[in-house]
Amino acid sequence: MTFAERLAVIIESIVGCSVGALDPTRALAQAGECLAESNLGILSVAHAADFSWPGHWIAIAETAAGERVPVAMFGVPSGPLDDEGVVILAHATIVEALVIVPLDLHRPHGTGAYGSTVSEGVVTAVFTAPTAGAACVAHVSCRVLPELGLEGDRYATGSGTFSKPGRNGQAITLVAAESIAQARVNGAEIDETTCRRNVITQGIELEPLIGQCFAIGGATFRATRLAEPCAHLERVTRPGVLRAMVHLGGIRADVVDAGVIRVGDTIRPLPD
Repeated sequence: MTFAERLAVIIESIVGCSVGALDPTRALAQAGECLAESNLGILSVAHAADFSWPGHWIAIAETAAGERVPVAMFGVPSGPLDDEGVVILAHATIVEALVIVPLDLHRPHGTGAYGSTVSEGVVTAVFTAPTAGAACVAHVSCRVLPELGLEGDRYATGSGTFSKPGRNGQAITLVAAESIAQARVNGAEIDETTCRRNVITQGIELEPLIGQCFAIGGATFRATRLAEPCAHLERVTRPGVLRAMVHLGGIRADVVDAGVIRVGDTIRPLPD
């Protein structure tokens, strides 16, 4: 098996859900993006050669020929979980250690970690930013481009700070007005543009949409993972935003069917 194929098999054996066929050029990153639908992520651990863990983890071993091979490991001290892993580690050195961990410790993890929703909501605002770090521009309506996102947005043009070909969840971001209302920086509310999300919604729980398809106006999307805040968001807005928006940042989604979205459109979950 290739690195990507073996990694996919090992991850499925650990978490019990499939990450599908992984792109050999970005297998680890793609696996992490897929696991995010289950409130899980992949954590790289320092001092890999000496690492042990009282549970499952993944060793990346490197052979004398420079080939990298993932191996399922377990226990303290740790050992490989299959005969092939024993053979691999007899002739290779562990160069990286990876642990699969929950992203949000307050939520369950695994398939259906975010639950499901049958409620509907409404779009209250639509924003794009033309380039990385540029100010958000409000729109009454915006065209959704196939596979790319909102017309004129930095991620649709591939100029976003974290734009990367093939990465899921970068086409469009959504955040609930109710979440924005909860966020406080030094006791003060923040405005909608501080979140730097594309779509502001009201009346619908967004997190339970993760792993599901939903419609806005004439366009259809698939929610892939949370849009948690980061240090970059704080750098381009104001100090304190990172802390204020933890678990309130909304969701990321990919385009399934292009169309036009408008302020006032209904956002509704679709059947599986």
